[in-house]
Amino acid sequence: MIREVISTTSAPAAIGPYSQAIRAGDTVYLSGQIALDPDSGQLVDGPFEAQVHRAFRNLRAVAQAAGGGLEHCVKLTLFLTDLTQFPVVNAILQEYIAAPFPARSTVGVSSLPRGAQFEVEAVMVLG
Repeated sequence: MIREVISTTSAPAAIGPYSQAIRAGDTVYLSGQIALDPDSGQLVDGPFEAQVHRAFRNLRAVAQAAGGGLEHCVKLTLFLTDLTQFPVVNAILQEYIAAPFPARSTVGVSSLPRGAQFEVEAVMVLG
């Protein structure tokens, strides 16, 4: 199987030994995105909502670099440090992805890299 590394400067560079995404055939596995500004590499300032928007914009940039868009996502995994913010994420998600929505899991975690409050990863199918 041929694996193609997907990379874009429109999303934050990987902060460890991983790729922003890997394409294997028609399937693209998008690494988790937190609210890092692609230019500065710093976590965005502002409320929880600002982090969710930045994370989805980062995910969208990687999806586009792979030749697709968030509408091609078939599975999302959401990570929240505060599950009471789940309704906020649901509302914001619908600004980036329309029905039919992808399958999804949501996981409450005690912490995320760089002190982020939200992370999203995805699986996308093209073709």
